[in-house]
Amino acid sequence: MAVAGRPNVGKSTLVNALTGEKVAIVSRIPHTTRHRIRGVWTGDEAQLVLVDLPGWQRPIDPLTERMQERVEETIADDLDAIALVVSARERIGAGDRYIARRIFGLDVPVVIALNKVDRLKPGHIATQMEAAASLGDFHALHPVSAKTGDGIGELRSDLVSLLPEGPLYYPAGEVTDMPLEARIAELVREQALRLTREEVPHALTAELVEIDDRRVHVRLYTETESQKQILIGKGGQMVREIGRSARPAIEQLLGHSVYLELQVKAAPKWRRNETMLERLGL
Repeated sequence: MAVAGRPNVGKSTLVNALTGEKVAIVSRIPHTTRHRIRGVWTGDEAQLVLVDLPGWQRPIDPLTERMQERVEETIADDLDAIALVVSARERIGAGDRYIARRIFGLDVPVVIALNKVDRLKPGHIATQMEAAASLGDFHALHPVSAKTGDGIGELRSDLVSLLPEGPLYYPAGEVTDMPLEARIAELVREQALRLTREEVPHALTAELVEIDDRRVHVRLYTETESQKQILIGKGGQMVREIGRSARPAIEQLLGHSVYLELQVKAAPKWRRNETMLERLGL
């Protein structure tokens, strides 16, 4: 079941809420999600597999070409349903309508999730629901807040009702098929995105270099020396703060304490380097 929508409408936060676990990193930066991430929720009688997709976009380099290819490949698969996510805090406009046209033409049930309704007035939510309802012939429309959890249970139940009978694809307790190495690198990237300024985020990526019982070594890449210096910070202050912020989530994922070693390297035009993109799994 694919989760689709424009960048920054809260798809990853919604997948985390529906899964009940943090399987995808989140940030205020559009196009944070670069991988095709599967989040898995297993109940007593059903298993919901949600594919968190990069935001729909016009490719501008090999990285964004690959991201958009993942979107296109996923919606071309044999899907049971699609969750179309739109933001209650923004005007539902041309971008949403373009994605809706593609999705509603696939002949699978579409459930619309009107996300980010927390702290909005009922009248505004009603207006946005009316606008969302005009996007196509939907199966259901749910106002939700992935951030607070409001409406998530009802949305999950509706998605489960669309599943056909079949075997479990994943063992109970497994919440994602994303490799551990990639999850660790993403947790570091998440904190780097949170702490750095606008000129760094899209030029930033992370790679797990080495891991053992006591030590995790992650390398952060930027495209320029000036971005590298921003990421390191004066006297190494920024990179240390990234490490301090990322380590608790990594330790929770691994189930034990670790020493997190971060290295920063400038890799000019890495977003256009096919060999590097392959190595990073992007």
